[in-house]
Amino acid sequence: MGKSYDQEISILSEGVKFEGKLSSNGNLRIDGEFDGELIINGNLTLGDKSKAKGLIHANNVTCGGEVAGTVEASEKLVLESSAKVEGDISAKILIINEGASFKGKSNMNNPVEQNSKSNE
Repeated sequence: MGKSYDQEISILSEGVKFEGKLSSNGNLRIDGEFDGELIINGNLTLGDKSKAKGLIHANNVTCGGEVAGTVEASEKLVLESSAKVEGDISAKILIINEGASFKGKSNMNNPVEQNSKSNE
């Protein structure tokens, strides 16, 4: 039987600082600091004390911390009340809770679908 990544969660704990490119086929939670590129083929949770800079791409993103950069969620992006996001965001579904801070552009269209239709 093949290994399922759906239920596994990798964690970068508070106090951990990571720079570079990180990719995962499973779910990831960050409570520390990240600077670089995140490519997550699963769900990403940014805890309320997390700090992230750079490009973030995941299926679903729940953000409770600080982000400076681009956030791309192929499905849903949730900005919790403690979130502070500065940069461009894109998602099919966008939820911004009361108290969250967001400065940038938002896109709720699926660019992949738009490009494929224009090529027909």
